[in-house]
Amino acid sequence: MAYSIDFREAAIAYMDKEHSEQELYEAFGIYGSRVREWRKLLAERGSLEPQYKERRESKIDMKKLAEALERKPDATLAELAQPFGVTEQAVHYALERLKITIKKTVHL
Repeated sequence: MAYSIDFREAAIAYMDKEHSEQELYEAFGIYGSRVREWRKLLAERGSLEPQYKERRESKIDMKKLAEALERKPDATLAELAQPFGVTEQAVHYALERLKITIKKTVHL
């Protein structure tokens, strides 16, 4: 959960007034370790802006995956994963992002 800058500043100011970590938790619902992280962030970056991790680009081209599935609707995850050089699990998650489910019928 990302907290607002105002909230972060207020929590730091509260701790600067020599309140205990228990009082901090009761007043703000956060632990002292969080305030220490924010102080460190402020010292290192000069800002309390939340940090966001960069999202890696997917190895799987979603358009090509959808096309492959249209060409061969009975393809297994392994068959779909091979052309992209990824794991079956990666294809599974990619299909979830596309909101496509693959259900196999067992023939006895």
